[in-house]
Formats: sequence, structure tokens, C-alpha cells
Amino acid sequence: MLALLHPRDHVRETFRQAKAIGVDSLPLVLLVATLSGSILAQQSGYQFTDLPLWIVGNAVAAGMLTELAPLLSAIIMAGRVGAGIGAELGTMKVTDQLDAMRTLGRDPVEELITPRVVAGAVMMVPIVVLANIAGIWSGWITGLAMLDMTTHEYVYGVQSYYHSAALIFSILKGVFFGVTITFIGCYVGLQAEGGAAGVGRTARNTVVAIIVALMVLDVVLAPLYKAVG
Repeated sequence: MLALLHPRDHVRETFRQAKAIGVDSLPLVLLVATLSGSILAQQSGYQFTDLPLWIVGNAVAAGMLTELAPLLSAIIMAGRVGAGIGAELGTMKVTDQLDAMRTLGRDPVEELITPRVVAGAVMMVPIVVLANIAGIWSGWITGLAMLDMTTHEYVYGVQSYYHSAALIFSILKGVFFGVTITFIGCYVGLQAEGGAAGVGRTARNTVVAIIVALMVLDVVLAPLYKAVG
């Protein structure tokens, strides 16, 4: 945390990590969000047959904003970003590159960990917002194509649920998830040992640890929605 007091020392690396963590992950995140919105719209339409069709828009907005957009985005990031960070730092650990940095008077925490954690926290904000948009949009397309629903009905359903607290809650979850993914990836990576086999174990353990932490954090953050609202 003390490294955050000197942003000029790691701002260039932070931007580089922001591209690797956020921009490069965006296509896959948007694909999953689009499929999630479509599935949610279909299931809502098939199960709530006795209710007016605008309930589909309500269910899609509620599901994407409060749960699916931040959590599924984080799980994608866990597999793509978390494993990469763990393997990268694990390789540096087993090849003694971290010891070499310390010998040269360079701080591995400031140069390697801080940029990744900051980038993870910052980039999850646009990722979650865009995932929400993609999911709600795909739910609308699916409703028109498969549920004999009008645009007016879907928009009314989305508007009947949407409020600023839901979006704020979704973004806050994304920030917490981003910090969790990058921090655990760094921490587990720095514990690597045992050569190439150890790096492989580190990547696996990183993904497992992150997903478990995300689920626990999701439970812990649930009451925050009421507080934000």
C-alpha cells in the first residue's frame, strides 16, 4: 500500500498492465455476458409464463446488474488474468529474478504487484459496465426473436428494476473482485517453488484460490446492496 503513495514510480507499468488485464480480456468478457443475457431472457420467458412479458426485462436487468455481470466477468478474469499473473511471478520466483531485483535495490512489490493490483481495480469498472450493457442488450434481442415480446415491454421491464444503487453495487463488486484477482495472483505467484512443475502448480492453485475467494466475497458483499440502496 505504501507504494501507492508514489504513483509516478509505477504509472507506466500500470498502464501496460491495464491493457493486458482489461482491454485484452474485453472480447471474451463481452461474449460471456452476451450469452448470459440471452440465456437469462430465455429462461425468464419460459418459466414466468403466467406473468406479463415485461418481467423478462426486469429479470435480465436484475440478474446482470446485481450478480452475473460482475461475477462472471471476475471468473473469466480469474482464468485469464489470475493464472497469468501467478505463472509470471512464479517463474520470476523460481528463476531467482526477484532476488536479483532486490540485489539491485529495486522493490518487487512496487514494480510488480502494485501496478497489477491498481490496474485490476480500475479496469474492472469499465469491464463490468460494458458486461451489463452487453447482457441487457442480448436479452432484448433474444426477447424480440424468441419470446414474441415488444421493445416497449422489454424497456419497461428494465426501467421498472433499474436504479442507480444497482449499478453502483455492480461496479463496487467489480472493484473488489479486481483487487482480489490480482492480489491473490501476485501472492500465490510469489510462493512458487520447485522449478517448472512448481510454476504449473502455481497457475492451478491461483485459479482455484481466486474462484473460492470470489464466491466467499460475493456472499460477504451481498448485504452491501441494501446499504447502497
